[in-house]
Amino acid sequence: MRDLFDKIYKDKGPLGKWADQAEGYFVFPKLEGEISNRMKFRGKDVITWSINDYLGLANHPEVRKIDAEAAKQYGSAYPMGARMMSGHTDLHEKLQDELASFVSKQSAYLLNFGYQGMVSTIDALVSKSDVIVYDVDAHACIIDGVRLHLGQRFTYKHNDMESIEKNLQRATKIAEQTGGGILLISEGVFGMRGEQGKLKEIVELKKKYNFRLFVDDAHGFGTLGKTGAGAGEEQGVQDDIDVYFATFAKSLASTGAFIAGDKEIIDYLKYNLRSQMFAKSLQMQLVVGALKRLEMLRTMPELKEKLWENVNALQNGLRERGFDIGTTQSCVTPVYLEGSIPEAMALVKDLRENYGIFCSIVVYPVIPKGMILLRLIPTASHNLTDVEETLEAFSAIRERLENGTYKRLSATVAAAAAEKE
Repeated sequence: MRDLFDKIYKDKGPLGKWADQAEGYFVFPKLEGEISNRMKFRGKDVITWSINDYLGLANHPEVRKIDAEAAKQYGSAYPMGARMMSGHTDLHEKLQDELASFVSKQSAYLLNFGYQGMVSTIDALVSKSDVIVYDVDAHACIIDGVRLHLGQRFTYKHNDMESIEKNLQRATKIAEQTGGGILLISEGVFGMRGEQGKLKEIVELKKKYNFRLFVDDAHGFGTLGKTGAGAGEEQGVQDDIDVYFATFAKSLASTGAFIAGDKEIIDYLKYNLRSQMFAKSLQMQLVVGALKRLEMLRTMPELKEKLWENVNALQNGLRERGFDIGTTQSCVTPVYLEGSIPEAMALVKDLRENYGIFCSIVVYPVIPKGMILLRLIPTASHNLTDVEETLEAFSAIRERLENGTYKRLSATVAAAAAEKE
């Protein structure tokens, strides 16, 4: 028998092995100052493209005012206890009703956190006899929720309708044997690629197969659709989404999440979501703050208009300069480059230190080996000057990547990491 921790000492994982070189800079960085288009990183001003504050509400004066007033009135403890026992209030109900109305559903239920809420919702929706079908590129919270499932589950190729149908056929055969049902899970917007899930095409398959559709619309809520109600509204299929999920952590610039659907379904989930039944209620200051943010989302369309002005300027500018940004259909702006992890580190350091550009770096195992993904998140707080400076910086770093500058700079980093293996 071995010591449980032997594996930890010997292998810290594909990302962990870079900890000595990366921590505090490439991972776990510390951005300082008010949340905005420009913040400070290690004392230097940088244009921040790594914060999901899509509508620019995080530091909006009206939001700051209501947050401060709510904190003064309620503190950070009220209400105490889980919703089912002692943590339920009229304002929790009001927020739920307004969210349900906004996304055109009969009912909604608040979740303390998006990640745990997603995991718990999947767990509550399925039993051992049921089958789950989900996109291979699904967010980690979906994957972890599926892992709790004791029955069969199948992944389909990303946004591949032929693969989706093939797996629905497999799921149907199993469900007929077990007497269970089928839950199909897609994202409204996939957070790395920026592509919308093929919700309209998936809904069409309901005419041939008996399944329920669960959509994680974390990046679509507030950014897509005529009113901002998300990817379902954008594609004209909101009514066909059986369970709709969105988080407050992006467009609403806060903490929390919600699920929405038919009243009977939401009533069932209220009494079976373990992450909510056995957890403290969402703090009142967050509830009050979310009500204000939702009001602004409904009544200030100029926020979304400004967001998309910046999105279009950035994405069109990158394409015009020959950058590969994939097939994004959302605000999420991925820039795909070829290179190793040490090269990616050298490239990002150059962007931050010499050009004042702060964006997220994504490498293996999230994407294939030999690829670098720089992920930019435009917001309503950005402006066209930010965009132009960023485009100029990206043109410079691509040339250095192609001529081997970063490969040479990264040699010492790679050598140091090799010694750790």
